[in-house]
This record gives sequence, C-alpha cells and structure tokens, in this order.
Amino acid sequence: VQLVESGGGLVQPGGSLRLSCAASGFTFRSYDMSWYRRRPGKERELVAAIAGAGGSTKYADSVKGRFTISRDNAKNTVLLQMNSLKLEDTAVYYCNRGSGYYSGGYYYTPGNFWGQGTQVTVSS
Repeated sequence: VQLVESGGGLVQPGGSLRLSCAASGFTFRSYDMSWYRRRPGKERELVAAIAGAGGSTKYADSVKGRFTISRDNAKNTVLLQMNSLKLEDTAVYYCNRGSGYYSGGYYYTPGNFWGQGTQVTVSS
C-alpha cells in the first residue's frame, strides 16, 4: 500500500489549494479514503472522508462549505479542494485509507496506512 500526497504549499488567506493523493497497491475503489491534518501543537484530526463509490462524504465542521473531497477511481486518486483558506488551516495534511459505516449518517474509521503528508501554510 502506498499513499503519496502532493499539492501543498504557501498561500495567502482567502486563497485556494488542491491536494492530491495517489494511491497504489490495493483495490482503490473498495476502500473509503480521507484527509487528516495535524496543526501545530494539535492532535491529528479528520478533515474530510469519502466512501469507496464516492456517494457519501463527511467533513469537519471547521471546513464545511470551504473544502470539497472527491475521488477518481479510474485514476486511484483522492482530491481535496480547499477554498477560502484561513490561517488556522495551516497544517500537515495526510491521506488515509480506512473504512466507513452508516449509523444515522456516514462515519469514517481511519486505517493503518498513511501518506507522508504535505505541508499547507496559510500566511499573509
């Protein structure tokens, strides 16, 4: 299993970035995928998750309406479009392979496979 993130960088507040995670070594469409982040001095937190078929998604309250997760099962890629970036979005962003379940909504459980992370810095 290999997960390789790309697309991070330095952006001004209000700007946009698109992160990409290229997956290999497993049947991509069979797994739910997600983006986590670790902000300075904070625990790693779920940013967004998406079901294997792409029909269900979940977002952290802090990014709802600004971030969009999507996947291309033909290209084994999961994307995170980040708009209206804020200073507090500064973090290392990680791709994760996990699983999902439904209990009054869609929930995501992280698995043991993580990418190396990509740094996103929002600064003026």
